[in-house]
Amino acid sequence: MSNIADLIEAYILRQLAAKQDGKVELRRTDIADEISCAPSQISYVLSTRFTPAKGFAVESRRGLGGYIRIVQVPLKNIVYQDMMDKITEETDYATVQSMVHYLLQHAMITNREAALMMQVVSSVFQSEGMTPKERVHLLKSMLLTVEKFS
Repeated sequence: MSNIADLIEAYILRQLAAKQDGKVELRRTDIADEISCAPSQISYVLSTRFTPAKGFAVESRRGLGGYIRIVQVPLKNIVYQDMMDKITEETDYATVQSMVHYLLQHAMITNREAALMMQVVSSVFQSEGMTPKERVHLLKSMLLTVEKFS
């Protein structure tokens, strides 16, 4: 027999699967009644199994009109957003190079795309006429384009 945390997770995942848009709004009391568990167990499952690192955004409000809103976010979107956040005027060549390698290793881009991206990255960091602000803009634009077409 599964433990309570597994049952809660399975219940939430079933609710998410029933929705086309990857969003669900639930009430703790409904889940607790369905599974016969305490609301604190639901909170535990939300905080450990429905995390941003696992591709979920959770908004929760307790109380009488309380709810749990869970949105399934594709992991690749999280990766690209994290990379975008890390690109600043102080970001060095090695960091951007490792980002491209990460995308390639995790099959988020092809070998050909990685080669093209590395050519752009190399040119951007070697260019003496480009300001750091322009470099940031170009690198972020490149990532946005790759994300959009992947």
